[in-house]
Amino acid sequence: MIKAYAAMSPGATLEPFEYDPGELDRGEVELDVESCGICHSDLSMLDNDWGFTQYPFVGGHEVVGTITAIGDDVSTVKVGQRVGLGWHSGYCNSCNTCQSGDHNLCANAQPTIAAHHGGFAEKVRAQASAVVVLPNGVNADSAGPLFCGGITVFNPLVQFDVKATDKVGVIGIGGLGHIALQFLNAWGCEVTAFTSSEHKKVEALEMGAHKVLDSSNASELEAAAGQFDFIISTVNVKLDWNAYVATLAPKGRLHFVGATLEPLDVAVFPLIGGQRSISGSPVGSPGTIKKMLDFAAQHNIEPVTEYFSFDKINEALERVREGKARYRVVLKRD
Repeated sequence: MIKAYAAMSPGATLEPFEYDPGELDRGEVELDVESCGICHSDLSMLDNDWGFTQYPFVGGHEVVGTITAIGDDVSTVKVGQRVGLGWHSGYCNSCNTCQSGDHNLCANAQPTIAAHHGGFAEKVRAQASAVVVLPNGVNADSAGPLFCGGITVFNPLVQFDVKATDKVGVIGIGGLGHIALQFLNAWGCEVTAFTSSEHKKVEALEMGAHKVLDSSNASELEAAAGQFDFIISTVNVKLDWNAYVATLAPKGRLHFVGATLEPLDVAVFPLIGGQRSISGSPVGSPGTIKKMLDFAAQHNIEPVTEYFSFDKINEALERVREGKARYRVVLKRD
């Protein structure tokens, strides 16, 4: 039996829960969970905001743990290795996207916390191909958020060939944005943070931004017209997207990684006239996660974290729900 924390209904308080995972699949591994980040997606799933949560619900998809058992067909990892597990716990490994290395786009990928019990537990299981070994130089305590928040903002740099000479803006300096600033600075870009929070301006500069623009000040946005090669939006609220499109240089791109639920209201002529683009992306493939971890180790990049013990999980979830986390919350085994 695996001991975990589960919600029995939408938005419910998590409570102790045990489940029998059955026999270990031939291609699976089992981890002893050492730590697990809390992502806003955990709250969205807990509340069934996306309409496909199954209960009892065991969240947690920013897992760091040690492999304690492997299936008969597993040869890529070994018992005793410390690994991370993110949004996906498995892939079909046979479709065109998987065959081309884009496992994160697999239509039949298995989410770690949808119809599968996640890392708010003592143990968690996943397909061996879905876990990534932590390299030396990565802080295991704070690494969990890299496996969702971190890869979400790193993946676009690879997918869209962001160059070291590019001028890049980051909208929203929170759980995703503060990691994006660090990556982009180390990537070599000229980095601008968009934030309406006065107290975050100094922190944004400390974490890698070269400039900060007040996103609530229309005149500052107007003054930035035509400047940016790439803008990453990490927020999940509706903004004046036309104002941000206007800050893009010709061939610039406004890229969404924050799950904005309202439709985008964007004028077409500025896109056509400047050959600008709007796009989005999810988390990355295991291969891209490995690149991210190596990059983070090389440049000493890690999320800014607050730690809670697993038995304080409801308190930790509430801190994330209230938007008080600075900047990621991680559950850590005592």
